[in-house]
Amino acid sequence: MRQKSIEVEGLSHNAPIPAACRVGPILATSGVGGRDPATGKLPPEPERQAFHCFDNLKRILAAGGMDLGDVVKLTVFVTDEAHREAINKHWNACYPDPHQRPARHTLVSPLRGGLLMQLEALAVAKDA
Repeated sequence: MRQKSIEVEGLSHNAPIPAACRVGPILATSGVGGRDPATGKLPPEPERQAFHCFDNLKRILAAGGMDLGDVVKLTVFVTDEAHREAINKHWNACYPDPHQRPARHTLVSPLRGGLLMQLEALAVAKDA
């Protein structure tokens, strides 16, 4: 089984890093930030960054033939504990059923370039 790099327009990195990598039924994302793919800008508000983090995650998963229902683990990095509120708002919107949520771990960590939060996801295709 060969790995396949997943690229998504508007979500490229400055470094030669794909948005995700898929091997068979497993997809792992790189860091998914809250940059607006339409403008290329990072909004200063935690709420807007959280919106774009989850929206960008959906786009990456779709490019890899998956959706949010395939995510089995989500790691969330925030620069401030207060940003959990913005993350939780979108988490609850994406996963309204508490019995159908992936595992999640949130860490307070410094991030570069104005990022207030960043996601990393591990997904397994439903058809696996």
